[in-house]
Parts: sequence; structure tokens; C-alpha cells
Amino acid sequence: MFLLSEYILIFLPLCFYQVTLNEHHHVQSAQCRYSCDIRGREHPYSCEVCNMGFRRKSSLTKHQHVHSGERPYACAVCKMAFSQKGSLIAHQFIHSGERPYICDLCNKGFCEKSSLTKHQRLHSSERPHICDVCNKGFSRSRNLVAHQRIHRGEQRYTCDVCNKKLNAKNHLVAHIRIHIGERPYTCDMCNKAFLEKIHLIRHTRIHSGERPYACDVCSKAFSDQSSLIKHQRVHSGELPYVCAVCNKGFSQRGNLISHRRVHSGERPYACEICNKTFSQQGSLTSHQRIHSGERPYTCASCNKSFTQKTALIRHQNIHKC
Repeated sequence: MFLLSEYILIFLPLCFYQVTLNEHHHVQSAQCRYSCDIRGREHPYSCEVCNMGFRRKSSLTKHQHVHSGERPYACAVCKMAFSQKGSLIAHQFIHSGERPYICDLCNKGFCEKSSLTKHQRLHSSERPHICDVCNKGFSRSRNLVAHQRIHRGEQRYTCDVCNKKLNAKNHLVAHIRIHIGERPYTCDMCNKAFLEKIHLIRHTRIHSGERPYACDVCSKAFSDQSSLIKHQRVHSGELPYVCAVCNKGFSQRGNLISHRRVHSGERPYACEICNKTFSQQGSLTSHQRIHSGERPYTCASCNKSFTQKTALIRHQNIHKC
């Protein structure tokens, strides 16, 4: 992996530093009116296949592996081979468990510096990869590529069970687990299992109390990035989810989905005991406590307990008087 300074010296000679590597190849093949009399002195070692020049013979030797397919650097553990020694060193961290690149905000470790750089964007909310259709930003280029398929109407992956179409292979893999009931990611603390690794990571923060995502306006911290993004809309006033019937806006997609049931009359959540139906899962959960007798909300002043949090809040006002 080259540093930016090495890239400039190797690929962009002084006489032609503003052109791309591909354009510079035209110089070497005399297809352009400009010629480089510095190239020979600065890059005396040239590839016989593509004419790319290098300052050091060792760099040329490494480059030639691209054309020959040679992979001289083999892992002693799994025998996987690489064309460059640096790639082998990065790979060996997988076996050793060593993660030398540490995030200074959450102490998460990574095998490669590039992975750390991508991770740090989660803390900074940096989203350098922007969709040219809707201006939505992404921290990783692959996420942008998957997103752009939505605009193009491309749904490349189809579920064999329900024929649902998805735009990314990892989304299909996660979706299939719903049908087969597979939950491969298990919490070491409470044994709760999850469909996706990211869901397990978020869950473990409940046990650790970790909240690595902080609001830059009020410093309130959150355990996952999506919660931070939703919270930031409180400050910005952004309401990106709009009801097509009444044009009411919402800061969260889930709130819009619940609101639509006001218009449709849908009540998909039914009590198994009395068959009473509800438009929201939370309402059903609160209702079921009538049957179970559960009172999870307890007053710290008098120990009186309640089935709903709102009832506790109203009660606490008595002590404030």
C-alpha cells in the first residue's frame, strides 16, 4: 500500500503531475504532444509490460507480480498467498488476533489502518460518499453502490422462499435467516441471539454501558449511530418521513408507519388472551400487563409501581408538590 507522497513520486512525475496515471501512459507511448525528460532520471526502472516507471528496482519487482500472477508471500498458518509482503503482514493479524490500529474514541482495534479510518467516520458522522440523485451520504463506498441500485430499480438478489428482492447480497443472507430461524450471533452475557452481527454489537453495549456516539450539539451519547442520527433531528427540526395522505412529517420512519394506521384503520397487534387489537406494539405490551399483573415502573420515593411509564411520571408530580 503506497502513501500519498509515494503515489505522487511514482505515478505523477514533475513534468506531468496534473494528469491521471492513464493519461501519463499516453506520454510514454508518444500519443501526446508532451514528453517527459525527467521521467527517465526519476524512474529509471520500467515495466516491460506496461511501461510504468519506478524509482527503485524492488518496487518494479513487486509490481511485476501483478502481470505474472506470482504470489511469493505465503501465510505459514493457512497457506494463503499474496503478491506483496505488506498484504501478508496485514493478513497475519487475523491469526494472531493482534489489532495494532486502535480507535482513540472507543478503543476498538483493527488489523489495517484503512479499516480504522472507515470506522472513525462513524464517530465523526463523516459521510464522504454522496449519492448524486438524493444527496444521501455514506461512510463507505460499497454502501453508496448498494444504495444507488434503489434509484436504478435494480434488485439483484431474490429470496427463493418469498420472492422478495433485495439490492445487496448481505441483505439477502440476513433475510433468509428469518425463514430458517437462524440466529448465529449470540451474546456471551445473556445468550440472546441475533440475525446479524451488527445487532449483537449494539446489544452488547446494553451490558457494557458503552455509548460511543455523541451529539455535537448537546453531548447526549448513544449506543448506536442510527439513534444519534434520529436524535440530531430534534435539533435540526428535520422531518424526512412524510405521510402521503395528510402530509404530516416525522423524524423517524417507524413513527410514520404507525401514523399510517390512523388512516388505514389497521390494528396488526392482537392480545393472545382477550383478542383486543392495537395499532402499535408498545400499546399491546402495556395492555398485556393488565393480564400478567406486571408493574415494571416503580416510584423511587414510595415504591408504588405502575404498568406504564407515563403513569409513573404523573405520580411523581405528587412528591414534587
